[in-house]
This record gives sequence, structure tokens and C-alpha cells, in this order.
Amino acid sequence: MLIFKIFRRSEWDDFRRAGATAGAPVDLADGYIHFSTAAQVAETAAKHFTAESDLVLVAIDPDRAGPDLKWEPSRGEQLFPHLYRRLTLDDVVWDKSLPLGATGHIFPEGLW
Repeated sequence: MLIFKIFRRSEWDDFRRAGATAGAPVDLADGYIHFSTAAQVAETAAKHFTAESDLVLVAIDPDRAGPDLKWEPSRGEQLFPHLYRRLTLDDVVWDKSLPLGATGHIFPEGLW
């Protein structure tokens, strides 16, 4: 199982240059990095990135995150993964562009 983080292209580029990130502005404000499961990520994209087209979908293996990854209730009382440390490039399994199509974001094949 993988978990997912959506980055704006500039955030992803900064992360890659630095080798680690404390997350996007919402993550910094909340004190942890927000992730979604495969079942949650489309709703996350629609809710928080509605009209944004230059996005990157990043996959993380939760086992690599270790004990700093907590599953906590959030939207609709669903459990969401939250990382309570900086995210490193070593945590990343893959990254793919997440373009905006006519009816919403176009996710990579095989995600679900």
C-alpha cells in the first residue's frame, strides 16, 4: 500500500533541491505533513487543488515513514496519514505529474 502527497510544481522542485521538506503551507500551519490514501486522494485534489494544473503526485511507502506516521481522523471521520517529521527524498517511491483535465485531475493509471 502506498500513500500520496500532492505538491505544487514549485514545492516539489524546492523539495527535490533541498532533499527534504516540512511540507506545503497547510502542513506547516498544522504541524504535520498531510497525506491521502489511494481512496482519498481524488477527493483531496478536488477539495484543495480544484483549478490547479501544475501538480505532482508523490507516492510514499508508509513503512519508510516509520513511527512518525500517524493515522488520525479527519474529513468525514476517515483516518488520514499524517507525518510528524520532515519528508525526505528517501521516503519517496515515485512521482508523477498530476495534470488538470476537463473533468478534474488526471491520475496515473493503476492507482486504484
